[in-house]
Amino acid sequence: MTRLLMLPYFLLKDRRFNDEIDKLTGYKTKSLLCMPIRNSDGEIIGVAQAINKTPGGAPFSDDDEKVMQMYLPFCGIAISNAQLFAASRKEYDRSRALLEVVNDLFEEQTDLEKIVKKIMHRAQTLLKCERCSVLLLEDIESPVVKFTKSFELLSPKCSADTDNSFKDSVEKSSSYSDWLINNSIAELVASTGLPVNISDAYQDPRFDAEADQISGFHIRSVLCVPIWNSNHQIIGVAQVLNRLDGKPFDDADQRLFEAFVIFCGLGINNTIMYDQVKKSWAKQSVALDVLSYHATCSKAEVDKFKAANIPLVSELGIDDIHFDDFSLDVDAMITAALRMFMELGMVQKFKIDYETLCRWLLTVRKNYRMVLYHNWRHAFNVCQLMFAMLTTAGFQEILTEIEILALIVGCLCHDLDHRGTNNAFQAKSGSALAQLYGTSATLEHHHFNHAVMILQSEGHNIFANLSSKDYSDLMQLLKQSILATDLTLYFERRTEFFELVSKGGYDWNIKNHREIFRSMLMTACDLGAVTKPWEISRQAAELVTSEFFEQGDRERSELKLTPSAIFDRNRKDELPRLQLEWIDSICMPLYECLVKLNVKLKPMLDSVAVNRGKWEELHQKRLPTQAASSSSFSSSFPMSLKDIN
Repeated sequence: MTRLLMLPYFLLKDRRFNDEIDKLTGYKTKSLLCMPIRNSDGEIIGVAQAINKTPGGAPFSDDDEKVMQMYLPFCGIAISNAQLFAASRKEYDRSRALLEVVNDLFEEQTDLEKIVKKIMHRAQTLLKCERCSVLLLEDIESPVVKFTKSFELLSPKCSADTDNSFKDSVEKSSSYSDWLINNSIAELVASTGLPVNISDAYQDPRFDAEADQISGFHIRSVLCVPIWNSNHQIIGVAQVLNRLDGKPFDDADQRLFEAFVIFCGLGINNTIMYDQVKKSWAKQSVALDVLSYHATCSKAEVDKFKAANIPLVSELGIDDIHFDDFSLDVDAMITAALRMFMELGMVQKFKIDYETLCRWLLTVRKNYRMVLYHNWRHAFNVCQLMFAMLTTAGFQEILTEIEILALIVGCLCHDLDHRGTNNAFQAKSGSALAQLYGTSATLEHHHFNHAVMILQSEGHNIFANLSSKDYSDLMQLLKQSILATDLTLYFERRTEFFELVSKGGYDWNIKNHREIFRSMLMTACDLGAVTKPWEISRQAAELVTSEFFEQGDRERSELKLTPSAIFDRNRKDELPRLQLEWIDSICMPLYECLVKLNVKLKPMLDSVAVNRGKWEELHQKRLPTQAASSSSFSSSFPMSLKDIN
């Protein structure tokens, strides 16, 4: 017989009894019988206790003890069964939750943000925590741990709107988000591949308590585990903070989270791979489209220009800033381009094979589509104006020969394979170009890559005889030149340029100053039609407007959108007003600044002023009653840059 405690009537005299509870509750304990509860293996899993036998409060007898001893094994069995049922139920719930995770992850594999959001919702459901976050590594091959993307989700019990809580953490900067990216615990897990479970954050030396206090979110406990891909490479970490019940995360939580994150890693990895496949498809689609439309020039064409007599600069008039953009036919533009290369000394300096140069120019011409404005003629005109500015203003003495070569080639290639639609249209239509290059400078990146493709084609590398360093420098300069024709980039950089010139702080010896200047030159040449005599400038404006109208027609028919004014054929009578806005907001400030830098460019600014006056006259004729209020548009920029670019 096993007896833990059977005390007599005068219980208060027993030294094993503590009467503190009686004093607190007012209850009087007279006698007590206490025995162990065992499971089927004989292990003690609890105790049973009887207090104050009735009636009369007599002491418990040996018979009482025997009855209780016979009864308790059944209690042990019942308790053990209940515990087993609860444990199995808990495991069933967790297994079902993991299956739901698998279903969620493989149901959505096309959008990284959506899949991470699902992951964090499930993590909060499983572990019942206040906050969950996922951090993805920038480069899984790099030994340096650097997170490039972070996502975090606040529990609905801590935030009125879970969805907004998620978006805020992704799109907005905050003290907490800074801690999320830079905290040493996540870095440790990402570098070692070992989980970290901290029950009391403020007692752990790895935890930055100061950052926690700044964020305004009090962290008590942390569970952080690595996320692996199918190649057993760490691609990020998953982290949960503060159990809702206030307890630390236990071993069961850690095992569950680690199992959960295995599926998360597969889901995230599949989503990343899907994105790569989508980009590969887009790249292939663009390449096939280009190849189906374009072809290199024929040998007969090359032989024709190789043997042709190239007129002098004076005969072609290409050194004139007010050159007539429509004066040369398509073949004459090739000979004029050849003359510019020779006149600038680039053929001799860089040992450019003349036959290769002819072939390259002809292929570049062929790789411009037959659109109304952004065609081969526009590319040649931009190059001609660059040539005229370089020679007229004496920029040849300031810029290096490599820089000049990059600018000339950049002008000729800056709109290669232009489709007659702008970046905004690519984004709205979800074109292969937008998927390949993203929505920032989509076309400009395509123009540069297309230029590289031509240079890499057999018999087209006009840079073949450059040294390795010069070639590398030139390609970097060429990319800068072509990307500079993105008006968004122009607006980002022009304020700095204007301030440097205005304050007299321009320094040709500073690399960044030279780069900004080259970018401004590219924009000045790209917009150069506005600096030409009125009839030429007006003809160019009508061509570009007609191209815009064709895009607007496609927006209506294909995208079911109402185009903005500059693309709307139904508002073509507003052209004078739109041209005034274009000149005042985009063109005039640039040419005014260039003239401050070099007064020899003043004829360009004078022409802009004359053309502005002509558009003003046309505008006044259309709105005679509003003449007093339409004298200037320079104080604002109502025309949307997003629409134009």
